[in-house]
Amino acid sequence: MPGLFSRKMTLSNADIAVLGLTAAVGGLYLFRGQLFNGNSGASSRPLPGTKPAAGIDPGIDPRNFVEKMQAAKKRLVIFYGSQTGTAEEYAIRLAKEAKSRFGLGSLVCDPEEYDFENLDELPEDCVAVFVMATYGEGEPTDNAVQLMQNLGDESFAFSKGEHRLDGLKYVIFGLGNKTYEHYNAIARILDDHLSKMGAVRIGERGEGDDDKSMEEDYLAWKDGMWSAFSQALGVEEGAGAESPDFVVNEMSAIDQAKVYLGELSARALTKTKGIHDLKNPYPAPISASKELFHHTGERNCIHIEFDTSGSGITYQHGDHVGVWPSNPDVEVNRLLFALGLGTPERRSQVIGVESLDPALAKVPFPVPTTYESALRHYIDISAVAGRQILGALSKYAPTEEAGAMMKKLGTDKDYYNQVIHDGCLKLGEVLQLAAGNDIHAAPSAENTTAWNIPFDVVISAIPRLQPRYYSISSSPKLHPNLIHVTCVVLKYESLPSEMSKAKWVFGVGSNYILNLKMAHHGETAPLLSEDGETPAHVSGPTYAIHGPRSAYASGEVYKAPIHVRRSTFRLPTNPKSPVIMIGPGTGVAPFRGFVQERVALARKAIEKNGPDALKDWGQMYLYYGCRGENEDFLYKDEWPSYAADLKTKFTMRTAFSRSGPRKPDGSKIYVQDLFWDDRQQVADAVLNQKAYIYICGDAKNMSKQVEDTLAKILADAKGVSAEEGHKEVKTLKERSRLMLDVWS
Repeated sequence: MPGLFSRKMTLSNADIAVLGLTAAVGGLYLFRGQLFNGNSGASSRPLPGTKPAAGIDPGIDPRNFVEKMQAAKKRLVIFYGSQTGTAEEYAIRLAKEAKSRFGLGSLVCDPEEYDFENLDELPEDCVAVFVMATYGEGEPTDNAVQLMQNLGDESFAFSKGEHRLDGLKYVIFGLGNKTYEHYNAIARILDDHLSKMGAVRIGERGEGDDDKSMEEDYLAWKDGMWSAFSQALGVEEGAGAESPDFVVNEMSAIDQAKVYLGELSARALTKTKGIHDLKNPYPAPISASKELFHHTGERNCIHIEFDTSGSGITYQHGDHVGVWPSNPDVEVNRLLFALGLGTPERRSQVIGVESLDPALAKVPFPVPTTYESALRHYIDISAVAGRQILGALSKYAPTEEAGAMMKKLGTDKDYYNQVIHDGCLKLGEVLQLAAGNDIHAAPSAENTTAWNIPFDVVISAIPRLQPRYYSISSSPKLHPNLIHVTCVVLKYESLPSEMSKAKWVFGVGSNYILNLKMAHHGETAPLLSEDGETPAHVSGPTYAIHGPRSAYASGEVYKAPIHVRRSTFRLPTNPKSPVIMIGPGTGVAPFRGFVQERVALARKAIEKNGPDALKDWGQMYLYYGCRGENEDFLYKDEWPSYAADLKTKFTMRTAFSRSGPRKPDGSKIYVQDLFWDDRQQVADAVLNQKAYIYICGDAKNMSKQVEDTLAKILADAKGVSAEEGHKEVKTLKERSRLMLDVWS
């Protein structure tokens, strides 16, 4: 409640107790149907997951996966190391396929919820599966840190007193990105650990590359793996059968106050206070926003500030903020019409969803909800449709021609890549295209053929809508209750195919932020041209930014759900250490926070110790690049004031690829070229002054080129080979003196 304690008044302990008791009783009353057993119909049915799994002895140690497997008669245990949820999705897919192919049950496990001393007790007819993402600089995901430490520590003893796993059967699939140096490092390291301990791998180690197509790598790997799996366990395909993961019930007798209409947590629905994190994002008011690009036509880069006052949220420079977008209106409408749910009555129909096997498939969003809310707020309908699901949907096609096309898309990799992958088609668009509808027209009941696809199939096929993460571009020392975000808006044109002409593709998160900025300034989205098809210029999608029950809009104040994710991308604690930052484009975002951090410390030091307080401080070097000084130079007007605060301790070098000077051969100058020009200064700072180096931005080209340039600088300075130069770079990383915050 804003303003509750803003007046000059005090509350006694008794007053606070009464307020707390009143809130608690109100919450108990509102959710009495979910908290207590009763027979009041659909509204009082327990939510999925609140009941213990059938057949599980409540006396079993919750951290003992072997006991759980034996009690539930599971033969696979599948561990996932996941930072964003993708590895968990693939773990669940493997579990489902083991069931449909062989009739074998799986226990899907978050490794941080289990102990691994009893891994050597896994029965001979069982298999351990590891689906492991590599995070950051070849690091395990947060939930897999303990697993990797246990398996890599030779002093760690399993239940039989040895660091051995003789005969353990295992499967491994890694998730990585080839633009990063440590491609699939965790899967490879884990594979090495297991084999050295005597475990036996089934099939080849799978490695998915997110830079190209994780999905295609997974599909190419899994069939060979299942063949080897069949032989190793002596099981035959055909013993299982496809079965639904969920039961979807349409509900009538339900208190509307209990229906989730896009709320991301129970606390958000009941408006009760609590810690704001990944599981309970905070609806942060937007205190300021502006366009950062100038004279750019259709390009946008948004600066937006989220007010966290009174939320309990704290952050440090270098942290990330997760922004929870919804899906754009056009895609919500498209899929609703394609599923025959486009009428107002069908959109708002309340549904309950129950998992038929909670250990295998958790209900991916809070329930009860509505069809429209599920598609708008909870599942990622804006993602490119996966190949595996398209063939499975062919049985629900409205015509033979539509079914044939879906089968071809599901089985013909080249055809899928040409039409769906290169065309960036979402599930709703694929359903329209297969049915012969025009995907470029605004979707309606008249121009969209309805498919009779059960909604439980849709829930199983589409992953949960995830937050989009941005490097925080401010320092809490200057802005303790504000989180700044610097976001370039993603929009590009797809490739045409024989089935579909080119169309504009819009990033979900960045265009959601663009909508927030427009609403904050009372702006309207540009209109399409009169024919309803060809944009007069690149027009972005619209979103329901008012949020569920208008919770994200109050008068002229708009809000967005956010949470903070901690990072190790930090300045050295001692300001005497020199700092070298390389961040072209929006890669400069965290470095704005870094500079603000040093500015705040400098102001305090000068206030306390006088004008010479910064004499012994290390130099801050910032290498920044963009197209043009008067086009997309981010925060151009701020840097001089920061330099004034830091006296002579801040140097900024800029490269303008389109408006700036060129090399003698006429080629463009980039940040790595400036870096090389300053090689003597860089070598001295790194080798003699123990400088820290930070790189933020594009992993595919810029980051690698800067690292190669650094290796050459160090090799030349030390008079050693290029190979030795790269070893020096590796040592800097190992000592956390070279840190990267990059993306592909």
